Amino acid sequence: MQNTAIDIGPQPSPPRTILVADPGADARSERELLLDAMDRVLCSGHYILGPEVQSFEQEWAEYLGVSHCVGVASGTDALAVALKATGVQVGEEVITVSHTAVATVVAIEAIGAIPVLVDIDPRSRCMDPALLEAAITSRTRAIVPVHMYGQPAAMKEILCVARQFRCWVVEDCAQAHGAAIGELKVGTFGDAAAFSFYPTKNLGAIGDAGAVVCQDATINTRLRALRQYGWHERYVSDHVGTNSRLDELQAAILRVKLKHLDHQNGRRRTIAERYRNALASSGVVAPSVIHDTTHAMHLFVVESTARDRLAEFLSKAGIATAIHYPLPVHEQPAYAGRLRGADRLPVTEALYRRLLTIPCHPGLTDDQIDTICERLHAWSDPPSPSNHSPLFSLQGISS
Repeated sequence: MQNTAIDIGPQPSPPRTILVADPGADARSERELLLDAMDRVLCSGHYILGPEVQSFEQEWAEYLGVSHCVGVASGTDALAVALKATGVQVGEEVITVSHTAVATVVAIEAIGAIPVLVDIDPRSRCMDPALLEAAITSRTRAIVPVHMYGQPAAMKEILCVARQFRCWVVEDCAQAHGAAIGELKVGTFGDAAAFSFYPTKNLGAIGDAGAVVCQDATINTRLRALRQYGWHERYVSDHVGTNSRLDELQAAILRVKLKHLDHQNGRRRTIAERYRNALASSGVVAPSVIHDTTHAMHLFVVESTARDRLAEFLSKAGIATAIHYPLPVHEQPAYAGRLRGADRLPVTEALYRRLLTIPCHPGLTDDQIDTICERLHAWSDPPSPSNHSPLFSLQGISS
């Protein structure tokens, strides 16, 4: 029997997925400027540590308000090189958080140091300064606060403890381009700061790229040697360094994109405010607004008691979501059972059951933002005694 096709007329197209991040949209909007920048590099004949890298280093330092910037190959390298340049030695301890990309711990272990974890503040989701003193030992050499999702950590309080115990402070700014505390941008508080320019970052390249910034001339000199085989003089290694150089093409691309960073960050914050309004009576906890800080809104991460159901609800409208991250570092298979401080992280562990990332980037159209807001407004978390508070199930838990 021959099958007969039945014409049921035109069918509605499925909605185009609204992406959590869309670096391609940014590249398309600036295509001609980026092509001009790349052509400039191709014609220059300088491909490694040439004028584009030098210009970007100067421009990024000026944007942040620091004296020195050293371009490297990735954000992970930036953190590792920064720790080494401040003097962290093999076997010494570096305090950080488990609520971070695993790259933070990777960088610490890459130089032979020992990560020690402390818990986070439930409002900022960043390092809790009140827990630092108890974690410091005679082997502690540095503290790495992470400006998570673009929210600045409590740098003044962290620095107070660090100075008391003579610890270096290296800021992990991988998600916080343009974030600020008062009038000062993150990356200007510590002894050094590491930035990633991974394509999805607020300031993103079209490949891996990173940078370290600092105020101290001695640290800057060490950084420049460490990123290139320990050379102060070409082909003469005074230190055990590495090969981690920001290349000319990525530097040229970053120079183009830097001009638009503040405008795009403003767009991110406008979108975030619309989401907060849409979620006002939903029971979903939006990122906190913390006094005297400017959130870079790299990611808009909510907390929901029904995280998986909320993700499915949004997916039906073509809205992608993500989880940053599925596991805290101390519960990742490669690190489980071997990181110091992992038994004292109740806030972190409770938070990870509720996290969900919603699209919030400058590539979103007004229609897409309207769609997301409509769905958020229509959602309501199931009743919960602690549903209204970011402290959720932490009542009675001692940190």
